[in-house]
Order: sequence, then structure tokens, then C-alpha cells
Amino acid sequence: MQIEKGRNFSTAYKTDSTGIILNETAAGMLGWKDLSDAKLYLATDDNKQVPFHVIGIVKDFNFSSMHDKVGPMVMSLSVDRSWGDIALRFKTNNIPSLIGQIEDKWNSMAPGLPFSYTFMDNDFNNMYNAEQQTGKLFTTFAVFAIFIACLGLFGLISYAAEQRTKEIGIRKVLGARVGPIVAMLSKEFVRLVLIAKLIGFPVAWWAMNKWLESFAYRIDISWWVFVIAGLTTMTIAIVTVSLQAIKAAIANPVKSLRSE
Repeated sequence: MQIEKGRNFSTAYKTDSTGIILNETAAGMLGWKDLSDAKLYLATDDNKQVPFHVIGIVKDFNFSSMHDKVGPMVMSLSVDRSWGDIALRFKTNNIPSLIGQIEDKWNSMAPGLPFSYTFMDNDFNNMYNAEQQTGKLFTTFAVFAIFIACLGLFGLISYAAEQRTKEIGIRKVLGARVGPIVAMLSKEFVRLVLIAKLIGFPVAWWAMNKWLESFAYRIDISWWVFVIAGLTTMTIAIVTVSLQAIKAAIANPVKSLRSE
């Protein structure tokens, strides 16, 4: 966090027990530019109003999910007031022992108040648990879709090669090399893959853009993502088709023409 105006909390100022720091969004909503006489009031259970003076404004930062825009926030030292929450930073590998020590200290300071804890990294991860699960699900389905598509391509090229066995044999007898024969068998399927890309890329861009719109803070979809996806799928398709095409091209033409 970076202080934009004013100062941070300090033990040198006794009055900071009733001091607060606002973020830029909260200060903008209140329209405060001069902090010298800025105050907010907290209503207590006995209908009294406790004044808090603003000592600083901090730059906006994300304190919730990236789905939400940065909202107004007020930070207080909470001196002489127990909100029941404490954040601790630690550096140890013996976490169970540390938790036991913290619990003992907690029970000595707040007897009768239940002790519960969470780890902040887990709390942050839980904010995006749905996105992580969606990502795993889409990855799994993508792998299955590519596998099934490869099986389909392999079946089509096998069928096409079988239908053109005699043609391939004649071409080889007349001196055709393996490369041109493989290219002849593969170009039709490469054309189909290109047509599929022309149909799939706009749909993929629209779906990705709609999903990203649910985030207040998001990345832009770069053109190179589609280039990499296109090159990857084309490579997989060419390898799949070429395996069977090469097999058909290197076959002995005598076997295919002996009945003619």
C-alpha cells in the first residue's frame, strides 16, 4: 500500500487511536481533498457517535476479487477496541507448533472467545476457485476434443487413401515421389482444418470476451493467442494426416495394381 496524501499510522501520535486512513475511492466519494479537518463518525450501541479524524489517503488496491471494482475502504488501528480479528505474518516450517502458541496467547488475552484461523493464501485462492475449476474442466474437454478430432482425421485419411490406392500405385509407377503424393492426400484435409479455424476463431473470441467481461479488471485478448492456437492445431492435424498418407505413399504399388 502506498500513501497518496497525509501519513501512515505512527506510535508517535497518541491521537492515532481515533485516526483512520481512507483509500482513494472513499476519499473521492466524500469529495475530500483537504485532510486537515476531515472526520467520520462511528455510531455505537448506546447511540453515541465517536469521531475519527482522517490522517491519510492510500492509493487504491484490490482487497477483494478481481470480479469487483475497488470499493471505498476505511482502515483503523482499532486501539482499545476488539474486532476479534488479527493478521499475523510468520516464517517457520513448524506451523502446528506456531498455531498452538498463537491459540494459547489468544486464550490468555480473550478467554471464552472462540479461536479459529485461516491462511491468507488459501483465502485468496478460494476467491478464484470457480475459475480454477472451470480452467481444469475446459482443459480436460479440450484434450478429449483434440483426441477425438485426430481419430476422425485419421479415419478420413485412411478411407481416402484406400479409395485412391490404385491412383497412388499408378503415380508411383510413373515416377511420382513420396512427398508430392503425401501433399496430394493431405491438402484436402488441411483445407478443411483452415475452414474450421475461420468458423471457430470468431466464436472462441466472442466466448472468451464474454467470460472476461465478468471481471472488473481483465486482460485484453491478443491476436497472437489465436496464431499460436492455429499453428498448434494445424501441426497436430498435419502430423495425424501425414502418418497415414506416408504409409499409403510408401506402399508397394505392385500389390495395388496386380489385379489390373
